[in-house]
Amino acid sequence: MKRPTTTAAAAPSAPAGAVDPAAPRGGRAGASGEGGPVPRPRADAVRNRERILAAAREAFVEFGSAAPFGEVARRAGIGNATLYRHFPDRDTLVHHVVLFTTERVAASAEAALAEEHDAFAALCRFTHAAADERIGALCPMLADGFDRDHPELLAARTALAEAVETLLAAGQEAGLVRADIGVGDLMVALSQLSRPLPGTACFDTDRFAHRHLQLFLDGLRAPARSELPGSAATLEDLTLKTTLKTTLKTTLKTTLKTM
Repeated sequence: MKRPTTTAAAAPSAPAGAVDPAAPRGGRAGASGEGGPVPRPRADAVRNRERILAAAREAFVEFGSAAPFGEVARRAGIGNATLYRHFPDRDTLVHHVVLFTTERVAASAEAALAEEHDAFAALCRFTHAAADERIGALCPMLADGFDRDHPELLAARTALAEAVETLLAAGQEAGLVRADIGVGDLMVALSQLSRPLPGTACFDTDRFAHRHLQLFLDGLRAPARSELPGSAATLEDLTLKTTLKTTLKTTLKTTLKTM
């Protein structure tokens, strides 16, 4: 299977059905809250925004969410003033990078299922495409202070969960994917296998990520050749653990401050 390729300095072309991350949010295109027209962004502004998001994602993979804004601007081929005009602070940029990646991964799942000849081929295509979208790099970015429950992100996560659940269910119903795994199992493995290891260069990770992902995918084929310990993980399981961890950290910090 030939996997898609990406570049660090340019936004990859949107998969079929992808939501345009550069489009205005919060209402229907061409209408405002008062019923008046909403001006569409200029084509160069859209291109700049997409380049920034793709470049920021690559910089965050390499340096973490604390990557210098100057490095993001350099990779995007724009000036710092243009970067700040689109994203005035780091929290805003991180938010939109996470949203951009989540929406693209969801769209890639929908496109894979619609276009591939069988459900297992669709699952393979989606998994490799999600790795190329750097989904594994999102986890370290979701640090304390990141608003995971922002309405835009909740909607994007819901769309992603539904798309991947549909993709996985299609494979299981066709008898091509083992029945004892859940969406959470798939997404955790995808994140772990595609995330750069501490102290390693990103290109070293790229060299092995798709090999290891294909080994993992081969283990998902039905019939299962082993019995997995525990039960299948869902995305709800992952969300619950993340929320509990955040709550415990917040409680501990508050307790320490009052001592």
